[in-house]
Amino acid sequence: MAPHCDTMDGPVVTACKKALETGNVNYILPFAPKKAEDELTQAFNKTIKARELGQDAAEVADLWFFETAVRLHREGEGAPYTGLKRAGLDWGPVVPRAEKDIEKGDPTDTIEFLKRIVEEEMRKRFDEAMSTKNYDLNDVDAARKYTEAMLHFVLSSHHIYKYIISTGEH
Repeated sequence: MAPHCDTMDGPVVTACKKALETGNVNYILPFAPKKAEDELTQAFNKTIKARELGQDAAEVADLWFFETAVRLHREGEGAPYTGLKRAGLDWGPVVPRAEKDIEKGDPTDTIEFLKRIVEEEMRKRFDEAMSTKNYDLNDVDAARKYTEAMLHFVLSSHHIYKYIISTGEH
């Protein structure tokens, strides 16, 4: 999955900005695990106070709050915090499409896109396996090429299936 949750224009920082704009920490709390609620709320409250000290203090406090929220979010995913990434990074064609579908309440564009990509990629893997299947048993290099292609198709199928039916952790 695209790790855009750690970008300056990703959903975590966007929720932080909305929380600060409205004075309501509840915009950001859902992005952190329950056990991090107190830490995130304290960071929010400190940031609100620091923002009263002027523009420079507000910028530093906001950035610290964003970093804290992203760090806690990443910890909740079991992923390391590697810092905030700049806005405007290209996370490929799926994330923006999925976000637009969420906004409009219809997943059709994302589903159709993924169906097309999965079909194209799986057919490539299958065709590679089939094109190398009828090898000479005495040609170990050819047998190895087939085995790798066959396993690529089979294991790709398995991994896609397992991810799709997973519990939804990202």
